[in-house]
Amino acid sequence: MVKSDDSAKLKIGIVFGGSSEEHAVSVKSAQEVARSLDAEKYQPFFVGITRDGAWKLCDGPGPDWEDGDCRPAVLSPDRSVHGLLVLEQGRYRTIRLDVVMPVLHGTLGEDGATQGLLELSGIPYVGCDIQSSALCMDKSLAYLVAGSAGITTPRFRTVAGDEYLDPDRLAYPVFVKPARSGSSFGVTKVSRREDLPAAVETARRYDTKVLVEEAVVGSEIGCAVLGNDTELVMGEVDRIALSHGFFRIHQEEEPENGSENSTAIVPADIPAEARTLVQETAKGVYRALGCTGLARVDMFLKDDGEVVLNEVNTLPGMTSYSRYPRMMAAAGLPLSEVIDRTVSLALTGKLR
Repeated sequence: MVKSDDSAKLKIGIVFGGSSEEHAVSVKSAQEVARSLDAEKYQPFFVGITRDGAWKLCDGPGPDWEDGDCRPAVLSPDRSVHGLLVLEQGRYRTIRLDVVMPVLHGTLGEDGATQGLLELSGIPYVGCDIQSSALCMDKSLAYLVAGSAGITTPRFRTVAGDEYLDPDRLAYPVFVKPARSGSSFGVTKVSRREDLPAAVETARRYDTKVLVEEAVVGSEIGCAVLGNDTELVMGEVDRIALSHGFFRIHQEEEPENGSENSTAIVPADIPAEARTLVQETAKGVYRALGCTGLARVDMFLKDDGEVVLNEVNTLPGMTSYSRYPRMMAAAGLPLSEVIDRTVSLALTGKLR
């Protein structure tokens, strides 16, 4: 039992779960965040969102959190409340929050929707704002903006609604993916023209807007970024070593036990000059897309040394096997310190 005075602690709302395809990953991320929170600094309030979209104040993000002592709770858009409305015994009580850390991945959590609610509520929150969240979530828009800033991106085209895409107009292989979805859900590598229609339909299960892009030949490289504007802290670069196929993050049955086709090497086994270029490119992407707080920038490193943008995750996974905390830990920042710094950024706009 912690004996410190709760009134002196920061009241932090940890929002997790959600109705996206990444619900289970979000719960695992929240479990790791809960383990890493400094009990001397924070008084946490855990708000779980069910797959059906119901918000509940609960004891914590355990694997069976919905079966515990949960009460209906919502973030109030009324700035005079500045926190949660919790339904108890037929009446609402309020819990004022100092800051919110969204631990949500994918649709309605990482795309600006939750950030919009937090802006209405007037509560400071960890991570990117509405505009950069929405921009990074839409890979085609992220490519356009990053490309205009001089960042190399894959060649791509979008397929909207029920638009027909002529398979003969493409140079294979290509990747077909939802334009606005997280992780690798709905992604297919297509090497033959006859496989294109099925791949487009698979992507449409997750988004009405589909992205078809060239398959860049190179190593998959990631870079963790933390900070605002010019004051950025970089994690170690990682490299995804593949035995076959392509990297399907969070698609494994038991990801804690590793992947059947990939291994993350941290620090990446690449030359020092390539590492520097990757980190500088990640900084350029982060700034061009208006990111704040934290993000993971995924890229390709080609054999000729060119770095190509893959995607940006504005609320990267925080699980025990996730790339972002591993990269930061390799740079000397454990998850507890990452939390402290992102909270400081949310409250003051500056790193401490």
